[in-house]
Amino acid sequence: MLDNLSSSLKDALKKLAGKTVVDRAAVDDLVKDLQRALISSDVNVKLVMELSKAIRTRSLEEEPPKGMNVREHVLRIVYQELVRLVWASTEVKLEPQTILMAGLQGSGKTTTTAKLARYFQKKGMKVGVICADTFRPGAFDQISTLCTKINVPCFGNPQEKDALKITREGLAALKEQELIIVDTQGRHALEAELIKEIIDLNVLTKATHRWLVIDAALGQQASEQAKRFHEAIGIDGVIITKMDGTAKGGGAMSAVAETKSGIAFIGSGETIEDLERFDPDGFISRLLGMGDLKALVERANEAINPEDVDVNAMMKGKFTLRDMYKQLEALNKMGPLKQIMGMLPLGNMQLPEGVYDVTSTKMVRYRIIMDSMTAAELDEPSLINSSRMQRIAHGAGATPDEVRELIKYYKMMQRTLKGLRGGQGGGKFNMQRLMKRFSGMQ
Repeated sequence: MLDNLSSSLKDALKKLAGKTVVDRAAVDDLVKDLQRALISSDVNVKLVMELSKAIRTRSLEEEPPKGMNVREHVLRIVYQELVRLVWASTEVKLEPQTILMAGLQGSGKTTTTAKLARYFQKKGMKVGVICADTFRPGAFDQISTLCTKINVPCFGNPQEKDALKITREGLAALKEQELIIVDTQGRHALEAELIKEIIDLNVLTKATHRWLVIDAALGQQASEQAKRFHEAIGIDGVIITKMDGTAKGGGAMSAVAETKSGIAFIGSGETIEDLERFDPDGFISRLLGMGDLKALVERANEAINPEDVDVNAMMKGKFTLRDMYKQLEALNKMGPLKQIMGMLPLGNMQLPEGVYDVTSTKMVRYRIIMDSMTAAELDEPSLINSSRMQRIAHGAGATPDEVRELIKYYKMMQRTLKGLRGGQGGGKFNMQRLMKRFSGMQ
């Protein structure tokens, strides 16, 4: 998620942390670095200038809180102002409501509608979906197929071109559902016809929420899109999609300033589970390498049974081959490993790309190889010498190189997790410690 921006922000803070004296010149250097990082990620220039002014003024004029040195004080200000930049999170209540989805064609609105249905379904709500997209061929087939997979009722009529009629009938058909999500049509441009239709749908549904879906790759154009929809129906939440791609994402985030509504969710994957509740503190924490343990715990509670994984062993870096497989299996249920590792407080620690390179196919191969190991070997991998490796390979129908690959991956995971335990080296720039200092001071 926004890897380039995250890397640039962490470099800027690390540069400040390495300075002997934090004076006006040091603050000016930091502000310039932050400006370059944000503007190159397509964040609106006006917002960047406002952020710069606030950071510079507060850093030079505010006295550090008791027990906090100047360097930590400035880093804390940067953190707070970045959180303010992305606005507050949109409130999402688990109560009867109707959500109207808006957005341009290609923004991922239909897929996001299904993801949203799944999110509320997992929270125990009875959810129904109405397909009011009469413009795009196959729209109803797409959303109904996705809804069928998660057992969510979906109303639509691909033969009918009147979106208002479909929605009126859908509201009646789904009256037993607690929460109804209306997927509207998108266009390639903000046409007057599209705007009028969504205004009429908003009146008809008496929508509780009107959420705008924005593609992270849209850039600066996102602001104009947000403004037009907000003027028409009063957008009260934004969902940013495709945050796992190579898009800069800053344009989509700064578009939220046009609605002053906040971000409700972030979509960062292709499966129906890949929708994440947006939390500004957690989001900025991750960008700065501080992690987002709150989100990690929430995702773990939804996906993992406590006996599946020994979290203490993982964080201490003390685990066996048997433990490693259990953990990879559990993490696989939670989503892509790179997303999960992004929620851990890594500071400026760069993880080897190979850590993430475990496909489901490889996991199956690893399991077959480990089934050929003795209990002692699983619990004490150091026992595996060349002759044992030959025996394991023969028993698993694998090559010795495949067994070596498994052992190599295990050792890399072990080193990585020991690095986490070390608090990023224990040097001056300890983001995990700094994050603790921020607790209760935001």
